[in-house]
Amino acid sequence: MAWRMLIVADPSFMAFDLGAGSGRALLGRLEDGRLRLRDVARFPNGMLSIHGSLYWNVYRLFEEMKNSLKACSLEGNPDPVSLGVDTWGVDFSLLDRNGRILGLPFAYRDARTEGAMEGFFERMPKGQVYALTGNQFLRFNSLFQLFAMERDVSPQLDIAADLLFMPDLFNYLLTGEKKTEFTYATTSQLFNPRKNGWEKALFDALRIPMGLMQDIVPPGTVIGDLCESVRMESGVGRLRVVAGATHDTGSAVAAVPAEGEDWAYISSGTWSLAGIETTEPIIDENALKLNFTNEGGVEGRFRFLRNVMGLWLVQECRRAWENERAFDYEALTGMAASAEPFLAFIDPDQEIFMNPPDMPETVRRVCRDSNQPSPETPAQIVRIILESLALKYRLVFDRLREISPKPIRRIHVIGGGVKNRLLCQFTANATGLPVIAGPVEATAAGNLMMQALALGYVGSLDEIRRVIRRSFDLEAYEPQETGAWEDAYGRFLEIVES
Repeated sequence: MAWRMLIVADPSFMAFDLGAGSGRALLGRLEDGRLRLRDVARFPNGMLSIHGSLYWNVYRLFEEMKNSLKACSLEGNPDPVSLGVDTWGVDFSLLDRNGRILGLPFAYRDARTEGAMEGFFERMPKGQVYALTGNQFLRFNSLFQLFAMERDVSPQLDIAADLLFMPDLFNYLLTGEKKTEFTYATTSQLFNPRKNGWEKALFDALRIPMGLMQDIVPPGTVIGDLCESVRMESGVGRLRVVAGATHDTGSAVAAVPAEGEDWAYISSGTWSLAGIETTEPIIDENALKLNFTNEGGVEGRFRFLRNVMGLWLVQECRRAWENERAFDYEALTGMAASAEPFLAFIDPDQEIFMNPPDMPETVRRVCRDSNQPSPETPAQIVRIILESLALKYRLVFDRLREISPKPIRRIHVIGGGVKNRLLCQFTANATGLPVIAGPVEATAAGNLMMQALALGYVGSLDEIRRVIRRSFDLEAYEPQETGAWEDAYGRFLEIVES
């Protein structure tokens, strides 16, 4: 491996983990076979609302990244040997032929994609799209975002020379190199996993040139050196920029501390990604009917999963209540634990929950419209959300068993949702399976360990997972009150199916 010449004792790596609500820079140090994490910086992120459209302020995020590098240098930390960026999926930026960004990129929750799926299916049938891509149908997939731009005659498309997904864009700003990494490419619904490349038939149907797209590189690829201008601004030395698993769930799943094959995962945060790891994509009529997606993983593996709306619903409730009372998440969870169980249920994936102006009132309205009691207190609302999420996980795993080539005997929960111990226990109760929770920082840990893999400090995905098991405390949850949860599941199914 060409990069082995760079190997030093106890190396440090920097991860930029950019989420839809916040970003962070973490320094990871490999020492005695363990990964030790240190926060360098945390900063807010969020969608900018401008004249009714939602965007990402990528310029500010890039400044935060440079400030984080500067803070790392000023605090006397050891210079990292590399850095890596991971972000949420599907969103992208367009560049002109001079390499300049053509405006702020749209955020995936923007309303312009309403009706985009149905419009595209008039050009190419839904079944054919799934057969080509194996992706779950979500209105904000990159395919439908591009269709919305073409449908609306976006002037950006007339002058665009390159399309860069979010992590590609930051890697370009850091190095000047334009590449797309495999795990991210597979989230776009523009990639054919059987051909292992962009699917021309989709671009023909879009009426957009495929030449916008970049070469696809495998996870764990060194993109290039940090450019001199960023080094001068931040005061760091020479280091490599690595495209690890640049889709945040790809990084998180790489850090699942699992052994064997009989496990599933939930990457729990703003979104919940629930699924299994496979060696080949699963693309057939049953997978289409159940709306499962095939997303790329490390070492040629695939993440066969379903997107579930996740803790976004609690986050938006908390935001709505801020003017009256500033609840923290621990307080909300504690209140929910004491609330009446199984008062009512919602399907977290209903379109109405995508980006409502008032999440608590939306939960109440959905309950009323389905002839259930309307929750009145924050405790009741949060309890309904958490119970409904756990029951939706049960539904996903029940459907997954119809397709899965292997048994599911335990669930690994990773990501920020690990801190919600009530949801972890509810997940064990609802599914009837033991839950192993941790690490919280799975995405950053996976990002850091993929850099270690790229530079030769570890040799395989199995070794990465051994390091993760040694490095973090895990918590186990056993199923409880399974009879009551089984009854609740029956009621939940009636709500979802109606």
